[in-house]
Amino acid sequence: MQDTRELLKLIAEALQEKKGSDIRILEVKDLTLITDYFVIASGSSRIQVQALARHVEDKLEEHGVAPFRVEGFQEAQWILMDYGTVVVHVFLPEQREYYNLERLWGDAKVITDLIDPV
Repeated sequence: MQDTRELLKLIAEALQEKKGSDIRILEVKDLTLITDYFVIASGSSRIQVQALARHVEDKLEEHGVAPFRVEGFQEAQWILMDYGTVVVHVFLPEQREYYNLERLWGDAKVITDLIDPV
């Protein structure tokens, strides 16, 4: 995958296809060395959280992109998928509210043009 924006678009599409909710893309490249972007989404149940993460992984693998690592899949309360320049966070609503990454990274630029309005 050559373009990070293309990667972000594929991730957002995958999350929307499986009915992920409250999808946010945060540009954090000026705030941390960890990654350039966070994609954050919620699923309504552990099964949906796993389905969202699996669909992102499958869709990206179709384009020759595999995650460097995936954490939290079995517990499915907060799944983290590391794609280098993009880190995907898929949460149960309670976990998302508790960790509140949007507030923690409140200075991040929010990218809205890659997410289709529902």
